[in-house]
Amino acid sequence: MNIGITCYATYGGSGIVGSELGMELAKRGHTIHFISSALPTRITELSDNVQFHEVEVANYPLFDHPPYTLALAVKMAEVAREKKLDVLHVHYAIPHSVSAFLAREMSTDLKHIPFITTLHGTDITLVGADRSYLPITRFGILQSDGVTAVSAYLKAATCEVFDVSEDVIEVIPNFISPNVYQRRPQECVLGKCAPDNEKILLHISNFRAVKRVTDCIRIFARLQGKIKARLVMVGDGPEKSQAEWLARQLGVHKNVLFVGKQPNIPAYLSIADVLLLPSETESFGLSALEAMACEVPVVASHVGGLPEVVSDGETGYLADVGDVEAMAKYALKILSSESLRKKMGQAARQAAVERFSTDAMIPLYEAYYRRVIEKTAERHRAAVG
Repeated sequence: MNIGITCYATYGGSGIVGSELGMELAKRGHTIHFISSALPTRITELSDNVQFHEVEVANYPLFDHPPYTLALAVKMAEVAREKKLDVLHVHYAIPHSVSAFLAREMSTDLKHIPFITTLHGTDITLVGADRSYLPITRFGILQSDGVTAVSAYLKAATCEVFDVSEDVIEVIPNFISPNVYQRRPQECVLGKCAPDNEKILLHISNFRAVKRVTDCIRIFARLQGKIKARLVMVGDGPEKSQAEWLARQLGVHKNVLFVGKQPNIPAYLSIADVLLLPSETESFGLSALEAMACEVPVVASHVGGLPEVVSDGETGYLADVGDVEAMAKYALKILSSESLRKKMGQAARQAAVERFSTDAMIPLYEAYYRRVIEKTAERHRAAVG
């Protein structure tokens, strides 16, 4: 198949899933056309069947904000026509599904090209923060020829918020490549993060408020004097300075390492003993899945789609949002027993590989593409007589 994929190029779950989905599809012989403002995250090289089409937005004095949605629609239509795409797959309803709809409506020779929207969660929280986005988000969902959600929780939330039927949305969970995400400690990374052989707590995110990164600092502070450990914070974003300030205020800054965005996430997961994910909400929890694949038990919030990924008491522990005392207790329990850490880590690896591997999930996308393409073709044939 000739597949167009649009996702945000930023450091976040949807960009990771969109780019890795495209790379996995390319390995299976499909030709992938990434259509975005920048090369999506984790795309390391291009080839004949992995191509990138940049959306360029011109700045005009008339516009306070450049009309990216319109520029994206034009580029989608251009690529769809020139590359003879079979399907467009966009990640996030806003603005990408609306751009895909506009692209298809721009010309009669594009009417037969379906577009699929994958919901990742911010689609819901955006509307929760500003209800004025509800009508246009619902429009994008209902105009899509196919809609997928990354968890059963997100499907249920979408149906409730946007008043759409359950049969509109297919659940296809996020995934990992077991060959990429496996525990292979590197001495150089370990030496930098734990020079005195400390236990390592790890947090990975885009440091937005919803990730509650300061809770990681509070959890870590409660472990002081109880175990020799360091907290490694991977990523960057608006809450980083607040987390750094809190680490100094609580007197733990010397053992908290902010390493910024990292291209090799498995290298950091491979040296971790516990992943902290105290988020306000998570539609799925991709970093939890990646950690599990690298044999890292997860201590996280019991919220959103996380219970679908982390089995409480088996592959990690779940606590109420904001309950840093409980999360600190669970982290200490794991860090204090190497046999427990290994047992939970092995169970986590097994669950990740059996339930969420690329071999299990990519065929679901391929089958879904084919069903949507055929259904759209039948509808188009009926429309033209």
